[in-house]
Amino acid sequence: MDIFIDSADVRDLRAAAASGLVDGVTTNPSLIARSGRDMKEAIAEICSIVSGPVSAEAVASDVDGMLAEGRYLASIAENVVVKLPLTPAGLTACKLLVQDGIRVNVTLCFSSVQALLAAKAGATFISPFIGRLDDAGLDGMELIREIRTIYDNYGYTTRILAASIRTINHVRDAALLGADCATIPPKIFNALYSHILTDTGLQAFLEDWRSTGQSILK
Repeated sequence: MDIFIDSADVRDLRAAAASGLVDGVTTNPSLIARSGRDMKEAIAEICSIVSGPVSAEAVASDVDGMLAEGRYLASIAENVVVKLPLTPAGLTACKLLVQDGIRVNVTLCFSSVQALLAAKAGATFISPFIGRLDDAGLDGMELIREIRTIYDNYGYTTRILAASIRTINHVRDAALLGADCATIPPKIFNALYSHILTDTGLQAFLEDWRSTGQSILK
């Protein structure tokens, strides 16, 4: 499963990218606003940090506006993926942008039939919002399961990008269910490394090694 970082903070992104484990980045208008930066400059810098897909979201609500904004965003860097909402206008714009050779991430997906429509529109990625479904008392992982089954039934190549990830268990469960990617906040990404048994086991190994008085390099 590919791991994307959901952030527009270049400090967090540089730290995560240095691990060599990051495959892409997702941003949205809220993340850009929190960064306090010019949108084009922020997206361009993020695209220089991570060579994989970087989702940048259009904010227009009509087809013509989405097309204009989408083409502009795609011109910022070769690895920009235009992010569009799962609305009738968004899916129409998606199909037209894809015809122009522009990759599209269809976002704000909350049902498997929405995901079916996005795949038919040629979306490169579909972003089901796991955490928000859980917040509403629904089962976010069931949505991943349904989309995976539908896409496999018909051979759709749209990649399932699990979004609104709140916990490391969300990452685990999305991987078990066959999500192609997960986009996660930096805090959750850093938590993926951690396990109490890893920490205690390493401490025991190091204490035993120190007791030998040896050095590997001498």
